[in-house]
Amino acid sequence: MAAELTLTQLTEKHRNTLDQALAAIRSRAYWSPHPEHPKAYGETAPADGLAAFEAVRGTRFDLDQPGTDGWTGGEVSPYGPELGVEYPHVDPDVLLPAMKAGIAAWRDAGPETRALVCVEILARISARTHEFAHAVMHTSGQAFMMAFQAGGPHAQDRGLEAVAYAYEEQTRVPGQADWSKPQGKRDPLELGKTFTAVPRGIALMIGCNTFPTWNGYPGLFASLATGNAVLVKPHPRAVLPLALTVKAAREVLAEAGFDPNLVALAVERPGEGIAKTLAVRPEIKLIDYTGSTEFGDWLETNARQAQVYTEKAGVNTVIVDSTSDYKGMLSNLAFSLSLYSGQMCTTPQNLLIPRDGIATDAGHKTYDEVVADLAASVGGLLGDDARANALLGALVNPDVKSRLEAAAGLGEVALASREVVNPEFPDAVVRTPVMVKLDASKPDPEAAYLSECFGPVSFAVAVDSTADALDLLRRTVREKGAMTVGAYTTSPDTERAIEEVCLEESAQLSLNLTGGVYVNQTAAFSDFHGSGGNPAANAALCDGAFVSNRFRVVEVRRQA
Repeated sequence: MAAELTLTQLTEKHRNTLDQALAAIRSRAYWSPHPEHPKAYGETAPADGLAAFEAVRGTRFDLDQPGTDGWTGGEVSPYGPELGVEYPHVDPDVLLPAMKAGIAAWRDAGPETRALVCVEILARISARTHEFAHAVMHTSGQAFMMAFQAGGPHAQDRGLEAVAYAYEEQTRVPGQADWSKPQGKRDPLELGKTFTAVPRGIALMIGCNTFPTWNGYPGLFASLATGNAVLVKPHPRAVLPLALTVKAAREVLAEAGFDPNLVALAVERPGEGIAKTLAVRPEIKLIDYTGSTEFGDWLETNARQAQVYTEKAGVNTVIVDSTSDYKGMLSNLAFSLSLYSGQMCTTPQNLLIPRDGIATDAGHKTYDEVVADLAASVGGLLGDDARANALLGALVNPDVKSRLEAAAGLGEVALASREVVNPEFPDAVVRTPVMVKLDASKPDPEAAYLSECFGPVSFAVAVDSTADALDLLRRTVREKGAMTVGAYTTSPDTERAIEEVCLEESAQLSLNLTGGVYVNQTAAFSDFHGSGGNPAANAALCDGAFVSNRFRVVEVRRQA
């Protein structure tokens, strides 16, 4: 097919961006080409983005994919409105061979062309960030500003980061080499060698409900940039953001002269459960998944023909040993517990506090005082309904509401949840966090703090000492996993001990955060999301290991 978008054009537009991304993953310094502020996208962008989102509602989202055998949909916004979008339902027996047909040309294009095409896809998505923000908001329940940032520039950063790692790993080996081995008085042995990065085949990206783009883009772009075709299977409640992504990718691929079927969408009918069916098909060679531990474990056990990358559930812990900024600590923790109603895989759940209390710059604080002050800080942060709505968003599904309500019966309630009315969306289910006091002194294998309670639920766990807190931290990370660990201490020895646990158990640690950076936030190009070294996830976003096994290097030797 004729290319409307040439390699020269792609190079002129995006090579500098790719080079900056490569420099950023090496330096780990702050960098982002995607603006976080809504005003950066132009004066008419907010209205244009909303109009584009409204225009797609109630329509049939046609992608012109092979194998379309019907239509399905049914998304309802956590804020109340039905989206009314119908998506193509596909017959994999038709679609998968069509996807495979374009891989050879995509492989032969080489790492640089693939990377530049991927950067162009991300640039197209970036230009429509306002539209994507509404799509993310009304499928995930995130408040608009969070949907704008996390679903827009931060997700795009994660996608670009994956492209940079993919390019770096594929270009470690030269494309060709002349090999000459001396043979003394005889003529040397001489060969010409070529080395080609060869994709695995078709990748399956299984999207999640809460962060469809942020969690979806790393796997999607890592697979695509390494030469694979990608089949996107969105969560049935969060299809639109990934459908928009697939459409943008197909348009760019076609314009660049490649088969648009290298990226396709698979939407399931209600109750169909096609992820299991697709995951074990022999054509599927890579799987990226974010979601429950149960299904993640199933994929790792049963999808034996594929390389499987999972981000599952964990029990995130904060040790509170001591602090030199008591007010800052409380403020930071209150925000972390409240953001997006705790519906982040990185939100802290267990707050381990010595029962004898802690040393602070405001004097000694007992366990009860620390818990009461933290509850008051959360209450103050969310006391104004307008600010509460802007931070909390909406509960993403009824299961979160059920867990929130059940948590109040697990122990003494230190902070009761309250209902918040959203005047713009009265059907939204908005609740402030609940905090429950628990005691770790009596061993209990069924203790609530030993399992993830996803949502706006935290446990203030009284421990006998910081040493006991370290033992409990080690146990929970080893047995249940953790995406994040936080700690507050003024003791260098305690800091080293906490760090040692996290190094041994492969958990990402944040120490003494009291300002505008929070334990549940990570920055692309600098922070690693997950480690791949504990049960919460078998991969990190992003590192070399996340991309290097998505391709293999095939060597051809020729007699010189």
